[in-house]
Amino acid sequence: MARRTIDIEAQALLGVRDLLGQDFVQAVQAILAIRGRVVVMGMGKSGHVGRKIAATLASTGTPAFFVHPGEASHGDLGMVAPGDVVLAISNSGESDEINAILSGLRRLGVVLVALTGRPQSTLATHADHVLLCTVQQEACPLNLAPTASTTAQMALGDALAVALLDARGFREEDFARSHPGGALGRKLLMHVRDLMRSGEQVPRVLADASFLEVVHEMSQKGLGATAVVEPVNGGDRILGIFTDGDLRRLIETGADLRALKASEVMFARPKTVRADALAAEAATLMEQHRITSLLVVDEAERLCGAINTNDLMQAKVI
Repeated sequence: MARRTIDIEAQALLGVRDLLGQDFVQAVQAILAIRGRVVVMGMGKSGHVGRKIAATLASTGTPAFFVHPGEASHGDLGMVAPGDVVLAISNSGESDEINAILSGLRRLGVVLVALTGRPQSTLATHADHVLLCTVQQEACPLNLAPTASTTAQMALGDALAVALLDARGFREEDFARSHPGGALGRKLLMHVRDLMRSGEQVPRVLADASFLEVVHEMSQKGLGATAVVEPVNGGDRILGIFTDGDLRRLIETGADLRALKASEVMFARPKTVRADALAAEAATLMEQHRITSLLVVDEAERLCGAINTNDLMQAKVI
């Protein structure tokens, strides 16, 4: 029964794909042309689908919200304004609650888009544009419970949202702005400069610093590394880096550490990241090179900060 259900719904989706035509294009153009919002309506299971479609539209660049058609008859129709598009969802096209407000919608002068399975229904005949989502049968063995029909409605709503997203040139950055609290928002909106350690928090020593000075700076700043720099143009140019891992490997050699200078133990030309780079780029760079910290540079390639995996984890970038 489970496989049969999925087979029926898969066939329903293919059928809806074949129904796409000029009406769909015109509906997209109508939504792109408005200055208002898309108001989604639907009763019962179509209402649950409508709420999801409204949320998907809103998060992908098309201002939208859901209005319960039953409540619309008792005052909520005031939420609809001239210049809006109403997307009314009803598989039968004969939902009493929606049909009861059709004349009111007409008086408002809104564009009415019907998402229905019956092209000759009351809803379809009153609509400016009809998006057909006709299915041959429900997945329910009684052919009663909305199953394949609601799947088709959901897919057609997604198709509408994605077509609008593409037409608007909606980008990842735009998506992130409507999802600032989520993981995607953090990855696409948070920059290295928002998380990096700066000023006196950044460990740094001059090239001729003694080994003891190097270790002391690492211990004091707690980053597990220190930059080796030389002053230039009012800032510090990075010569190299010395890390906890370098210290362990150096101890294993048995060398006289007290006689060494920073320039002799540093790793030259370390990996760096720009302060204006996305924090997610810093995470990718660390992962690719199997390192736990990065020195941060400004537009003139001068040292301006430092960041490590703990900083990224605390910000939930990784």
